[in-house]
Amino acid sequence: MTSNKKRSKKKQSRKGIRVGLILIGVLAFVTAAFFYLLFLSPATKFEKDEITLYINHKSANKQFIKSQLENKLQTAQYTTFLALAEWTGYWKEIKTGRYVIEKGMGVFTLFRKLHGGRQDPLKITINKFRTKNDFAEFIGSKLEVSPSEFLKFMKNKDSISYLGVTQETILTLIIPNTYEIYWNSDPKSFFTRMHKEANKFWTDKRLDQLQKLGLSKEEAITVASIVEEETNNISEKSTVASVYLNRLDRGMPLGADPTVKYAVGNFMLKRITLKHINETVSSPYNTYKNKGLPPGPICTPSVGSIDAVLKGEKTDYLYFCAKADFSGSHSFAATAEEHFSNARKYRKALDSLGIH
Repeated sequence: MTSNKKRSKKKQSRKGIRVGLILIGVLAFVTAAFFYLLFLSPATKFEKDEITLYINHKSANKQFIKSQLENKLQTAQYTTFLALAEWTGYWKEIKTGRYVIEKGMGVFTLFRKLHGGRQDPLKITINKFRTKNDFAEFIGSKLEVSPSEFLKFMKNKDSISYLGVTQETILTLIIPNTYEIYWNSDPKSFFTRMHKEANKFWTDKRLDQLQKLGLSKEEAITVASIVEEETNNISEKSTVASVYLNRLDRGMPLGADPTVKYAVGNFMLKRITLKHINETVSSPYNTYKNKGLPPGPICTPSVGSIDAVLKGEKTDYLYFCAKADFSGSHSFAATAEEHFSNARKYRKALDSLGIH
């Protein structure tokens, strides 16, 4: 009997252990399911693939965040977010920025993103801009900082001195490309980034080409900006650049029409006349009246135009003129006589169309 009792107790003990393990397993499963439901399961209830939450300095408060998330999260997950925010003290340390909330994102992932300030950068494509005003207007329309604040920074010599540029040359830091920029970047951090990107652009090869030309970075980009405005014909850019480099070497005025357009402030002019040249005689951008390069670029030239200058194509050309067929190509000349002949043909073509 004693032996049977012992075996019975052992069976009951094993059964108790099995029941206990099952209960623990069920409890673990329920806990995991509860955790998944509240923290990891899809928390969003909008139909779009994603929405974007912008938090600026004025809206970095509890009321704004709640108003933005209440109708975009499932009720249980929204409540969980609020609990996490209270528990971690998030309401006192809200970080500004641009945050992309993807459809199906879990509340824990969302909370970590906002709490950690893990904002999503904007992809901004920078192309050609002719003036600081235009550039400031474009960047200011993309980022939190207003265009006027960007322009004020660009025109303040004390603000930009650390970049090694002047008000006239600050746009030489802007190399057209697509960049990932944080929405809440201020002017200083933005231009610090552009300075870093410009340094990357100036590779050893480009610096070697620059040295052979005897130009500074700012001077090369200024020449490139004139080339950019002179032609869209990629195959001609190096030749156009050679004309201006030859004129510089000989101490001749550049005589570049685009610089007069810049001085006039009218980039739609189809024809530069003596009147335009005389009206802007006091402008340092009038390259008919002033020898050498203007104080800075007249636009942000493409990489293609900059490399066309750095290529340093060797020609004996000192002149060029748009072809009378309006094909966008140019006739190049080494002598004034040849150039005047080409120019007469082009002027005659303009006159026939009534372009003054």
